[in-house]
Amino acid sequence: MTQDRIKIAVQKSGRLTEHCLELLQQCGLKYSRGRDQLIGYGENMPVDFLLVRDDDIPGLVRDDVCDLGICGLNVLEEKRLAYARKGVEEPFKVLQKLDYGHCRLAFAYPEGSDLKSVSDLNGQTIATSYPRIVEDYLQKNNLNASVVEFSGAVEIAPSLGRAELICDLVSTGATLTANRLVEGETILESVACLVQTPVDIPEEKTEWVNRLVERIKGVQEVRGSKYIMMHAPRSALTEITDLLPGAESPTVLPLEEADGKVAVHVVCRENVFWSTLEDLKKAGASSILVLPIEKMLA
Repeated sequence: MTQDRIKIAVQKSGRLTEHCLELLQQCGLKYSRGRDQLIGYGENMPVDFLLVRDDDIPGLVRDDVCDLGICGLNVLEEKRLAYARKGVEEPFKVLQKLDYGHCRLAFAYPEGSDLKSVSDLNGQTIATSYPRIVEDYLQKNNLNASVVEFSGAVEIAPSLGRAELICDLVSTGATLTANRLVEGETILESVACLVQTPVDIPEEKTEWVNRLVERIKGVQEVRGSKYIMMHAPRSALTEITDLLPGAESPTVLPLEEADGKVAVHVVCRENVFWSTLEDLKKAGASSILVLPIEKMLA
């Protein structure tokens, strides 16, 4: 990879990998990558991606090895707190939260124990893979508990006698249930984030970085959005517009030989349900079409 090409750090294996590669493809990137290669080379854009451990992404962006990175907020926050302890206040710029990778960092208590909530934490030991986030939470809430770091399989720490409770990432909660743990308070809502190096990006890269960031925003905006077309009485426009979820001001066009009726075109940025269409019909709308949106730039 040459220095004038944009480099993006992406998780090499895990719950974010497939989503990240799909996002880049939806932004128009065509790339080549061998089966065992950890680098994808952009063929139609000066953009390459590196497949790395998620824990390494914040550092690669911080050190300007990569211009951009996509990483979970849980990892970013843990690394941000680590950098803050070293006096580095802005190790990376969070440009945008993405619409995938949703999970939560939450306490979990053994079934049948006397521990029920954070009010019971004083004097207890908490096992977690995110010690800095948990310590920060304890400090901010004036709680006196010990934190022991587990690099994996955090849920078995209570049964091993290493801790009285855990604080771990939760998605469905199935793992907690399987290990006889009860989910408690959430201390961080996590999602995949697009981050940028704090170092000034060279001028020759800036245009493509900005273009890629705008395309990512555009892809995020159209997910779940719909383009709706219908005929409606002009007198019912206000009622119809109020029924459309997350809609901008509609485009209204006259219909030939249809006095009092117009064509209405509008982008809805929220889900459109059957009940919405039925309400529109009751308000006087007809010939209602709901179409998916592939691309959109604001």
